[in-house]
Amino acid sequence: MANQPIDIITKVLEQSAKLVEEKLDAQLSKLNEMDEDDLERLKERRLEALKKAQKQEQEWLSKGHGEYREVPSEKDFFSEVKESKNVVCHFYRSSTFRCKILDKHLAILAKKHVETKFIKLNVEKAPFLTERLRIKVIPTLALLLDGKTKDYVVGFTDLGNTDEFPTDMLEWRLGCADVIKYSGNLMEPPTATQRSGTKFTRVEKKTIRGRAYDSDSDSGDD
Repeated sequence: MANQPIDIITKVLEQSAKLVEEKLDAQLSKLNEMDEDDLERLKERRLEALKKAQKQEQEWLSKGHGEYREVPSEKDFFSEVKESKNVVCHFYRSSTFRCKILDKHLAILAKKHVETKFIKLNVEKAPFLTERLRIKVIPTLALLLDGKTKDYVVGFTDLGNTDEFPTDMLEWRLGCADVIKYSGNLMEPPTATQRSGTKFTRVEKKTIRGRAYDSDSDSGDD
């Protein structure tokens, strides 16, 4: 009786392996059955998909994607957001140390995720927009889809409450908001070891239409 659960698990694993093997055999058989015309059409479809992807990337690059840039004014912000589907905007202040930490990570992600525009805006030059979006804590990332603010990353709370979070932690957080194409597991942050006392927040995908934030000791962000 003690071996019965093990036997059941073994049978399930064997059946799963058999299904995978049968699926691979079917795919190989299908490839073997293709004639030269079929292979040529497959090659053409793949080439067309590649050309389409390259054209899309060039379009993104022409709109300022692929690099982390500063926009000089509120007017420029609206122009930048209007022409791109996915936008990450860092609302920063020059005197805030944590903004410089975010700058480093955002510059890396801008090159990796060309599908998304990464920009920064000095809150001191954008009082109207800062008030409109009810930004109270610096740094704050506004995550926009189709010109509308969908989510915010306020301070470092969602990044492990530490200044030493890795870039892939921020990447995961942006993936949770669907503002980048994320290939990892959204159910858990990408970290194997969590520091004692460090809190990671599982972020639900939702739209946030501006909200008031309590300053989590704003002097601590300076």
